[in-house]
Amino acid sequence: MQSFTAARTPETSDELWALQHPPVYTVGVAGRAQHLPRGRDDIPLVRIDRGGQITYHGPGQIVVYVLLDMRRRGLMVRPLVRRLEQAVIDLLHDYGISAAGRVDAPGVYVGAAKIAALGLRVTRGCCYHGLALNIDMDLSPFGTIDPCGYPGLAVTQLRDLGVMESVDTVMEQLIFKVEGVLG
Repeated sequence: MQSFTAARTPETSDELWALQHPPVYTVGVAGRAQHLPRGRDDIPLVRIDRGGQITYHGPGQIVVYVLLDMRRRGLMVRPLVRRLEQAVIDLLHDYGISAAGRVDAPGVYVGAAKIAALGLRVTRGCCYHGLALNIDMDLSPFGTIDPCGYPGLAVTQLRDLGVMESVDTVMEQLIFKVEGVLG
């Protein structure tokens, strides 16, 4: 992502990269020691250049990396974050799940539980990193951190909300929704 973004020209097409990660904790540039894993050293911890604190990525979670020329699209960071949240909210609505974003904490929540996290890096008017949606994964690694820097933050996933779709099916639907909110 860094190399792709550094090599961008005004003609470079925007891209979405969707995947699942092996188990990993990622810590953004604002990461603080008090939020890091407690009592767990079997999962790698990687410091990265996105915004935000710490989160967990693993199999059963979709990560959509959003590589955009924000200048070309006339987008600012906050409206882009809201659009990405809306893509997830729209997807969850299709499954009959009521969800919302929060002004004080980027991401998507079902009740008080976070189901999707967002973190971006913007450089030279272009962004990378993106969003992570929990589908059907082991949520226990979230229990050893303060997800996104919030002690005690509950985390949920589609499977626990009764959605039995495969990760690949949800990934296709989420990409469609993200493309839709980006135009």
